[in-house]
Amino acid sequence: MVRKTKDDRLISTAELGRAVKRRREELKLSLRDVADVTGVSASTLSRIENGTGKPDADNIARLTNWLKMPIDRVMVRNTGEDEVKPVIYYPHEATPEIVEAHLRADKNLSEETANALSELFRVAYTQFASPDTKKKQK
Repeated sequence: MVRKTKDDRLISTAELGRAVKRRREELKLSLRDVADVTGVSASTLSRIENGTGKPDADNIARLTNWLKMPIDRVMVRNTGEDEVKPVIYYPHEATPEIVEAHLRADKNLSEETANALSELFRVAYTQFASPDTKKKQK
């Protein structure tokens, strides 16, 4: 039997929470609206968004499906310093999500820097993308 410590977690709840909150806000949905669509309770969604929840496998699957995000994106990999962290995405994913995945995988960037660059790209992309492109991304 393998014992898990708190550092051996398999899912990055913070990553999942950021993605859920960002998508929910982009679509201008309430927690209750997302709960109705996903089958994950509003209170569980709130805890996930705040980084305090520990979603079960079913809720992780429901949310990554709603996000149209590969589940591997929220999985924690214990890679060595020199190992390359894979970037996993679906071809139909929005460009800002793909760029964010690449920034988070860059071992030369701190988490804070990757977050800041990701948000900067997201804002610029939203401002400069053509209206047709924006519709396809949603």
